[in-house]
Amino acid sequence: MARKSGLGRGLDALIPVPEEIITDDQPTGTLEVSIVDIVPNPRQPRHSINQDKLSELADSIKEHGVIQPLIVTHEKQTNHYVLIAGERRLRAAQLAGLDTVPVILREASEQESLELALIENVQRADLTPLETAEAYHHLADEFHLSHEEIAQRVGKNRVTITNTMRLLRLPESVRQALAEEKITEGHARALLGLHSPQAQAAALATIIRNELTVRQTESLIRKMNGSRTESTAKKNLSSELIDLQDRFQSKLGTRVQLKQSGSKGGGSIVIYYYSDEELNGLVGQIIGEM
Repeated sequence: MARKSGLGRGLDALIPVPEEIITDDQPTGTLEVSIVDIVPNPRQPRHSINQDKLSELADSIKEHGVIQPLIVTHEKQTNHYVLIAGERRLRAAQLAGLDTVPVILREASEQESLELALIENVQRADLTPLETAEAYHHLADEFHLSHEEIAQRVGKNRVTITNTMRLLRLPESVRQALAEEKITEGHARALLGLHSPQAQAAALATIIRNELTVRQTESLIRKMNGSRTESTAKKNLSSELIDLQDRFQSKLGTRVQLKQSGSKGGGSIVIYYYSDEELNGLVGQIIGEM
């Protein structure tokens, strides 16, 4: 059961307040809701929470209570409150032994629930790079938002959105190393310069074994790609050809280089491979089984 307590403003422009809690003297407000009536947000972008920090927050909640209300939406079919934002506060409140927590009730679609959870976590820097990338991917893939639209919603620039989402192209071994903090996001971004999973895995082993810095990793990637850096190779290409080159690389899963040989549109396409196995795979993609 929920009861009204106090006032809370600031999100009305994003998500409207349900009419059933609007009164003449309280246009919007917080409610005290039983913890057992709150269910997790199925769109929560965060997959893990630092247990030490969670314990610290629980200690603070024992001392001061939950200062910032959680944000929930009401699910009429089950009479539960679905958490939109505030999972860390909810878990800490449970750890602190609270029976109820303050919430702000909002109406929200699935897209709005994901957006608000993402915005809160991104602003608090609570998500790992891969969790952020996956959340951006959901917004783009499931809700058909452009990178520019995502950037506007989370307060980032478009390039940041695009570069973060590129992390999902990395092979599982690299993503796992990033998740386990064996490498940083800077290392992972550098590895994107290698378009073969085999080459990325080999470079990853070298990075971890030799404890390379990001700058040293970038140098390693340049050596593995040859003497010309990617930026040098692209400098004479139009934006359309750069985009086409990136699409080739994404489709084939390896480094592809477009070269222009004249002003009439002629040129060549160079496809790189790093093992016989990868060559066979490319042959199968391009011309079919031999």
